[in-house]
Amino acid sequence: MPLYAYRCGADGPVDVMRPMGTAPAVVPCPTCGADAAKMITAPRLALADRRKVAAIDRAEASRTEPAVVSAPPPRPVGPSRPLDPRTAALPRP
Repeated sequence: MPLYAYRCGADGPVDVMRPMGTAPAVVPCPTCGADAAKMITAPRLALADRRKVAAIDRAEASRTEPAVVSAPPPRPVGPSRPLDPRTAALPRP
């Protein structure tokens, strides 16, 4: 459920949780009862998973500033998956 931000003239900021799209333009302040107007704020993306936010940022950046590379990434050294102990003694190419 989203958290909506309101501002009371006397008491300051008021946060209210409401279902998506049902927040009214004005709510009563829980402290003084005066009208608190809805504020427009930035989304709280800092609470999201950092790996997902980083992936979104990379995807957005690649749209206008694609990464330029001079060569493909190096191949990993060694076996790509652990060897089965039953086949460890077999000859390798």
